[in-house]
Amino acid sequence: MRAIRSRRRASATLIAAAATLLTLSACGGGSPGNKAPDTAAPTPVFASGTETPGLVPDGGSAMPGMPNMSTSVSAAAAAPTGPNAIDINNFAFSPATLTVKVGTTVTWTNRDEEPHTVAADNDGPRSSGLGTGATYTFTFSKAGTFAYVCTIHPFMHGTVVVTQ
Repeated sequence: MRAIRSRRRASATLIAAAATLLTLSACGGGSPGNKAPDTAAPTPVFASGTETPGLVPDGGSAMPGMPNMSTSVSAAAAAPTGPNAIDINNFAFSPATLTVKVGTTVTWTNRDEEPHTVAADNDGPRSSGLGTGATYTFTFSKAGTFAYVCTIHPFMHGTVVVTQ
């Protein structure tokens, strides 16, 4: 009887050791030759075969049926700075309020690591999703006050005041 119990214990120990080795080998551990898996995020490649830093390729609309009007989305290589530029940084639009004249083109640049949008009512700017480094431009063709938000993060607010 003791011999049978001893063999059962030995078998159970061997099975546990084998299970541990299989688990370690499946996880990449246990062998010094294994290297850590690559944890970098994949770069999105669109059907056109191009990589785009923004969320939506070719400046298209983020939502079907929503026209992009007089807008464009592009990479940060040409991200302008200056009096008609608004940065998106630390989950805020900066400056929060911008005053321009009719006919002025304003450029928003996403400097955050999270995607953002620019969305106003009353024929104002409405961007698709902007990835890190992406820009969005809108030309204001009429006077008025254009309040806008990031639709992904609605606590982010900004205003463009357009004068004659």
